[in-house]
Formats: sequence, structure tokens, C-alpha cells
Amino acid sequence: MRIRRVLAAVIATAALAGVGLAGAATATATTATATTAAPASLTPGECIDGGGTVDRANLSSAHLPTCKGGKFNGQEVD
Repeated sequence: MRIRRVLAAVIATAALAGVGLAGAATATATTATATTAAPASLTPGECIDGGGTVDRANLSSAHLPTCKGGKFNGQEVD
């Protein structure tokens, strides 16, 4: 009987540890996805740092200038 209880405790501990690892992996994947998303609008400095220029002649639908070129091409600059 004692061996069965110990074995049950070991299995339960392993199962809970597996759930904890799966939860940590999900949280890490969610965080990674959130950090790679582009911001809704950029500052002029972010546009320039990304290799673009602020294009004040080409306004977005919200009447904001856009970033021209670089990795933020076409995004609004606030």
C-alpha cells in the first residue's frame, strides 16, 4: 500500500509540473507575439530610427502624416 501511495504522489507531482511548464510556454508565446506587433502610431523618431522619413504630404485616413520607407512604411506618425 505504501508503494502505491508514493507512486501516486510521484505521478501527481509530475502531472502538475507538466501543467506548469505548458502554462509557462503559452505565456512566453503570447508575450513574444505581442512584442512583435507594430504600434498603432509612431513618433517621428521611431519612424526615422526604422529607416523611414515622415511624409507630411501623404496623410492617413485620420489626417496624420505617414512614415515613408523603412520598416514602418505606411504607418501613421503622431
